[in-house]
Amino acid sequence: DASVSYPFPYTDRRHQHQLRYSATQYALSLRCGSGRRAAAAGALLPDRVTPFSYGVDEDADDHPHEECGLVGVAGDPDASSLCYLGLQKLQHRGEEGAGIVAVGGDGKLKSVTGLGLVADAFGDPSRLASLPGPAAIGHVRYSTAGAAASLRNVQPFLAGYRLGQVAVAHNGNLVNYQALRNKLEARGSIFNTSSDTEVILHLIATSLSRPLLARVCDACERLAGAYSLLFLTADKMFAVRDPHGFRPLVMGRRRNGAVVFASETCALDLIDATYEREVQPGEVVVVDRRDMSVASACLVPHRPRRACVFEHIYFSLPNSVVFSHAVHERRTAFGRTLAEESPAPGADVVIPVPDSGFYAALGFARASGLEFQQGLIRWHYSGRSFIQPTQAIRDLAVKLKLAPVRGVIAGKSVVVVDDSLVRGTTSSKIVRLLRDAGAREVHMRIASPPVVGSCLYGIDTPSEGELISNRMDLEGVRREIGSDSLAFLSLGKLHGIYGDEAGDYCDACFSRKYPVLPTLADPAAEPEE
Repeated sequence: DASVSYPFPYTDRRHQHQLRYSATQYALSLRCGSGRRAAAAGALLPDRVTPFSYGVDEDADDHPHEECGLVGVAGDPDASSLCYLGLQKLQHRGEEGAGIVAVGGDGKLKSVTGLGLVADAFGDPSRLASLPGPAAIGHVRYSTAGAAASLRNVQPFLAGYRLGQVAVAHNGNLVNYQALRNKLEARGSIFNTSSDTEVILHLIATSLSRPLLARVCDACERLAGAYSLLFLTADKMFAVRDPHGFRPLVMGRRRNGAVVFASETCALDLIDATYEREVQPGEVVVVDRRDMSVASACLVPHRPRRACVFEHIYFSLPNSVVFSHAVHERRTAFGRTLAEESPAPGADVVIPVPDSGFYAALGFARASGLEFQQGLIRWHYSGRSFIQPTQAIRDLAVKLKLAPVRGVIAGKSVVVVDDSLVRGTTSSKIVRLLRDAGAREVHMRIASPPVVGSCLYGIDTPSEGELISNRMDLEGVRREIGSDSLAFLSLGKLHGIYGDEAGDYCDACFSRKYPVLPTLADPAAEPEE
């Protein structure tokens, strides 16, 4: 897993540009009618190829998947080991690949990447031991743009160009990726991966500006969509967040002065780093390892903040602080408001769908005055069930993943609280499990609005045709999953929980109001004769 040097086109630069702290907005509008708009959006939806799926796994977890997690450590002799631990804590954000790039004592950057979980990628102790040095960045991946099965698409990417080495790790999704790639390839750039992140490296390499901070700013001016980025060079680390702030990125500090960046504060807690603040939307934070100074620059002019509300609903761990809010408090509020909006009269007990439904169910139970119990036990080690030869055996495998506690359920009217309902496959199986365990009634309550739109900004969601709430009305969904009643937290009530901050969150998966539209790609250049 030695570092790969990308063959960027060389251009003679005879003048040096000054660093710009503001820039004109990059054009995001589509140059087409509404019919082609839909086609462009569809073409840029996240890929759904995983290294472990051989056909559709109907028993897979019916939730959207977060795409990536980032960790960076600068100024600690155990930087790569700390990155490894941080990535372990962020494993829920990506399970298909993991990697770390570290700066050695000689100033050279070295990469180690692998497919699977963090523990799989670094199962051989010598792999982590080969990454000594005082600075490192790490990444866990669930694929968006770029097929997951290829090791070449596992980040961080490490590239060599005429001014040195640079590594990048990216969380998000670029909605103008194909347009940018077509232009770069037309000018001679050669791509080694199918990941949108590689575009960023090419933009940096072909920028006219110097120093690297100016090149990073130039490159990011041309990006559209969601991106939280970590860059690493021989002597600096850069943390960048897109102007809308779609994906989270936080900064902390260890007692020895080391600076740490991570997608969630839970990773900071694990490695004894104190949370200081968010990297602000549109900000570049630069850590110079030579004197451990920290500087900040404005990437682009201010744009409306659009943080992903699904970070609070499902993705982030409940012990994290994301977008300056404690995640468990947000989820408890979702459940409490859901109980007020859609109570379940006559119910006996409230149970969560583990694990992400726990705090919403707790809030629902408290607001309803009902007993709260753990009525479903999730088994975390069963793996995927696509290998089962018959549907009857596959149905039995569901019980291995989620097992009902009969003493909690039998003979009772049960309220089941889940964080979201996407395709409906998991919910229907849960309803059958509870009825088989003796539940008298099953009332499903969802602590978020109906998901009717696919995400363009770094979340793996099914196509709109697969979203059950996009195909059916409420009663149709209820009949499909088989519950006695069904209710969602309304979008208006969700906004009410956030109050004046409601406009700062992206809810396109619920409202279809997309803050940044895809850019239609120009046709790719014809190959030469």
